[in-house]
Amino acid sequence: MTELWTIENEIYDSGLSPLCGVDEAGRGPLAGPVCAAAVILPRGLVIDGLNDSKKLSEKRREALYDAICRKALAYGIAFASVEEIEERNILEATYLAMNRAIEKLSLRPALALIDGNRNKGIALPSRCVIGGDGKCADIAAASILAKVTRDRCMLTLAEQYPQYGFERHKGYGTAAHYAAIREHGLCPIHRMSFLRKMH
Repeated sequence: MTELWTIENEIYDSGLSPLCGVDEAGRGPLAGPVCAAAVILPRGLVIDGLNDSKKLSEKRREALYDAICRKALAYGIAFASVEEIEERNILEATYLAMNRAIEKLSLRPALALIDGNRNKGIALPSRCVIGGDGKCADIAAASILAKVTRDRCMLTLAEQYPQYGFERHKGYGTAAHYAAIREHGLCPIHRMSFLRKMH
């Protein structure tokens, strides 16, 4: 698992410290907020099984979530609401959630490593890492915190709006979700801008 530290070690060796990894969950769904996490792990820390959250089972993510929270030097988790997504657009709302997560860190990072290819809305000095959730330990950790937190949020929202099956699809555009929308209409946590094509 040491290859997960290759990029971060190069940056640490250049004298920049500490680094945080930042990732989001929930850019694609039709409903619910977007969630972002920022994580600063101790340099070189190996957490067994740490990987891109999309490659892990829900049970594995839950176990890793607890390990990351215990072992991280600092972490922050934050949301941007459906209203903010609608008001700004999903990319701007994602930056909002990421900046909020970074602000919650108890240590100020010298550099934020952002998963993906866009970072222009990040308030802190930052660098993009495409596929970072499978290449950087800090980003992989952030991807797990963001995904688990958002999934838990969607389970709570499923209790408020039981007719949509959010506990199963977490707001993503599955056939069952579209069928529920056609049957019940939209609810307050649906992203109207994602659903214009349906009207």
